[in-house]
Amino acid sequence: MNRELTTKHLLEPFDLHGLTLANRVVMAPLTRARAGVARIPNALMAEYYTQRASAGLIITEATSISPQAIGWNQSPGIYTDEMGDGWKRIVDAIHAKGGHVFLQMWHCGRASHSDFHDGNLPVAPSAIALNGDGIQTPKGKKSYEVPRALETDEIPGIVEDYRKAAARAKTAGFDGVEIHSANGYLLDQFLQARTNHRTDRYGGSTENRYRLLGEVVAAVSRVWPASQVAVRISPNGVFNDMGSSGYREQFTYVAQQLDTLGLAYLHVMDGLAFGFHGLGEPMNLREFREIFHHPLMGNCGYTQETAEAAIASGDADLIAFGRPFISNPDLVNRFAHGWPLAEPADMSVWYSFDEQGFADFPSYADK
Repeated sequence: MNRELTTKHLLEPFDLHGLTLANRVVMAPLTRARAGVARIPNALMAEYYTQRASAGLIITEATSISPQAIGWNQSPGIYTDEMGDGWKRIVDAIHAKGGHVFLQMWHCGRASHSDFHDGNLPVAPSAIALNGDGIQTPKGKKSYEVPRALETDEIPGIVEDYRKAAARAKTAGFDGVEIHSANGYLLDQFLQARTNHRTDRYGGSTENRYRLLGEVVAAVSRVWPASQVAVRISPNGVFNDMGSSGYREQFTYVAQQLDTLGLAYLHVMDGLAFGFHGLGEPMNLREFREIFHHPLMGNCGYTQETAEAAIASGDADLIAFGRPFISNPDLVNRFAHGWPLAEPADMSVWYSFDEQGFADFPSYADK
């Protein structure tokens, strides 16, 4: 990585392993629930993403790698040819606008419900229920269930699901893939002692808890060059009932291992806008910069000013913005011209399953 690039500013280009990004503004993955009950990416989603193609990089909403991975109503998948074809139309539309896009690959693990799985329990590293206020399922809001602990001999099949999803993403023309190992979903559940009480080779030690993520990255890197494979982690987060006392040791080890692989980037949810587990001092980007020597992305609660500061200091190369992109499809232009941001969209429309609150936000120039 050219270290000189880390001293430049948010709106200047960035060379991501030969992929020239127009700016350092990344559209963070945002689950929006517009793929319909068939979970096939569609024309409405294409409109939404192309409206935001001025981002240096788009990371798609979390996308289920298999039926077992599902845990959200009407979120998209990447496990059938029809889903892959739907994504290809979206990728082509983004590319036609001059944008770049990575697919985020997702397995919900225990953050799911048997209503999504024909009555079968969701799976997890250990049989520990998520402590939360419930989950929206196809049959309404339900309490979280105690998940089924995966058998050791089932785990290679999940790794293969990631590999197959990565292959479909490549066929669809994506610029790369991001492995979602954050926010209390399956791979994060394996990483953290709070949710991983296993006694086999996938639990019991820092190294063993990392093992599944390492196997997934290796499998995906057999489809894509490692320089087009990214990983997302959330060392400080409480989302989906997470937070483990050994978080600093665990996530330092994770970053050290990933550093040896030449990945596209490491996406760190370092901000505390979604809450902080309070089990010590928050891990910050500077800590990760010292141990991860490839492109580093910050996320969660950044403003233009704090993003500029992170890049100017050398702590980050890229900053992902999530919620601001919902109601500001032209976020990059607003940053460039000093235009005010639109009022945040009401959360009631974030997951409305229809056009309202999705692709109907005007740009500043169109007001």
